[in-house]
Amino acid sequence: MLIRRETPADIAAVADVTAAAFAGRSETPVPIEVTLLGELRTSDAWLPALSVVAVGDAGEVIGHVVCTRAHIGPDQSLALGLGPLSVLPAHQRRGVGKALVHAVLGAADAFGEPLVALLGSPDYYGRFGFRPSIEVGVTAPDPAWGAYFQVRTLTTYQPTLKGAFSYAEPFSRV
Repeated sequence: MLIRRETPADIAAVADVTAAAFAGRSETPVPIEVTLLGELRTSDAWLPALSVVAVGDAGEVIGHVVCTRAHIGPDQSLALGLGPLSVLPAHQRRGVGKALVHAVLGAADAFGEPLVALLGSPDYYGRFGFRPSIEVGVTAPDPAWGAYFQVRTLTTYQPTLKGAFSYAEPFSRV
């Protein structure tokens, strides 16, 4: 498996991987994560360097993760929102998701980003250093998310980075 930055040639395969990964959880023919990904791609929040794919031995895309621009607090300090994270069902539980998350967090840190937030399983994402956002003074867009809204601080994080978290606009529209 190779982890690399997404290229324009990967876009259709990434959509297919996302559709397959979320098909079992979706109540619609096209999972909302596929629509969200398409909307994020056309927004100002899209950061091409933080759209990462996992490629299998035959050169096929088997997984994808993206971080998009987000903001914290009344001064709209810069942060990132992680997701969606998608792995083809046949490749799940084989370390693909783990490799993708490590890669995108490493890239975000290398670019000087202070913090990454996500909505997801504390059991899964805790292994990457994510913790409930409230522990660092960041509040979720929806208080009902509780411990499922998590953050991972990076090297340039400062404890003064506090306040309400705002995902990229497509998250609230889709």
